[in-house]
Amino acid sequence: MKISISGVRGVYGKDFFPEDVIRFCDGFSKLIKTRKCVIGMDTRKTGEMIGNLVSATMLERGIDVYKLGITPTPVVFRKAKEIGAGIIITSSHNPLEWNGLKFIIDGRGITEEELEIVKNERNLDRTKIGKEIIIESNYITDAIDIIGRLKKTQHVTIDIGGGSAVKIAPKLLREIGCEVEIINDRLDNCSRGPDPTSDKLTELISKTKNIGFAYDLDSDRVILVMNGEKKSSDITLGLGVVKAIKLGIKKFVLSIDSSLAVEKYIIKHGGEVWRSKVGEANVIQMMIKNNAEAGGEGSSGGFILKEFNMCRDGLLTSGLIASMVEDESIQKNLEFFESFSQIRNKVSVESSLHDKLIMKIAKKLETEYKIDQLDGIKININDNTWSLIRKSNTEDIIRVSTESNDIELLNKIQSEMIKKVECCYEEIK
Repeated sequence: MKISISGVRGVYGKDFFPEDVIRFCDGFSKLIKTRKCVIGMDTRKTGEMIGNLVSATMLERGIDVYKLGITPTPVVFRKAKEIGAGIIITSSHNPLEWNGLKFIIDGRGITEEELEIVKNERNLDRTKIGKEIIIESNYITDAIDIIGRLKKTQHVTIDIGGGSAVKIAPKLLREIGCEVEIINDRLDNCSRGPDPTSDKLTELISKTKNIGFAYDLDSDRVILVMNGEKKSSDITLGLGVVKAIKLGIKKFVLSIDSSLAVEKYIIKHGGEVWRSKVGEANVIQMMIKNNAEAGGEGSSGGFILKEFNMCRDGLLTSGLIASMVEDESIQKNLEFFESFSQIRNKVSVESSLHDKLIMKIAKKLETEYKIDQLDGIKININDNTWSLIRKSNTEDIIRVSTESNDIELLNKIQSEMIKKVECCYEEIK
């Protein structure tokens, strides 16, 4: 089981059990001042079982439960901003046998300090039983107000991935003026895995006439297909930034592993950039601290528009990108972002050894490079090349990422860093 500000995740029945659901929801209930909590879930088979436990626990603690049923994470965030708190039953892009809990307070993910309360505190208040209320969301109407409507109809193919975007994404894109073709609308008959950032998206590529979008199971991630190919997850973030700048936004926060090209684009257009640790909640905290209006994570194709939602929002982002397709400058922007390339690899390492391994790698690298340890180990090779080694918050892996506008240097540095990780791992096992 993985426990972080990104949520609680595990394989239900193996390392994530009913008593864990009750324990974490009990702790979270202590954070809820409004005594109201919205609950939604993705399409995993264990979602309903876990959802019933979540509801019962919150009701027993005197919290009114507002149920959205199967619905995307951004929709739950939007409603939780209005109500005061929320819980999403999801493990996002993790394999299908996984599930988990994601906690929202005051419209944002929980902080490290709040996580300690969720993990360790107990709510002994049993003086009142909460009410259960079935609700609907006005997400689509609100999103259209931000996106606007297309002047010319665009054909859009969307790959639902068997996830929770099945009702919301098609309706949103049709409402702004798209002609929508849907694939993989059912989880039990899906041609790809739950993570569109790592899947080849072969079917979507073959069926996309103009542009296509692929969502993960809870729709906070989205990947673009355009010009007959799958675009990198950083392109999603980059195009979200392009739209934000068109909307007059100047202050951005990018996770430390997001593309240097996106940062350069922002600065070129008169904006400011801050870098945060990886993780949606870390990006949001940095945005709040610096009064930044937008940002996100390139590794997850996650763009955040704080005014609308304090989370990665794949639904809104797909609408924002679709609204720019008729803009002639989009191709020029794509070419700029694609002048930089990034390689992301994973090395399997059990979580208990993550910290020890990172410390050992840092000691070896600091004799060769100047390193930044904001989150893992970031090595700035030159003005256009960097590499990052960091532990995952959600999986038993070490992530190794390198970016450069020089392909030969990119491959050389990435290979060197993977070897460093593997060698150091062998030494500590």
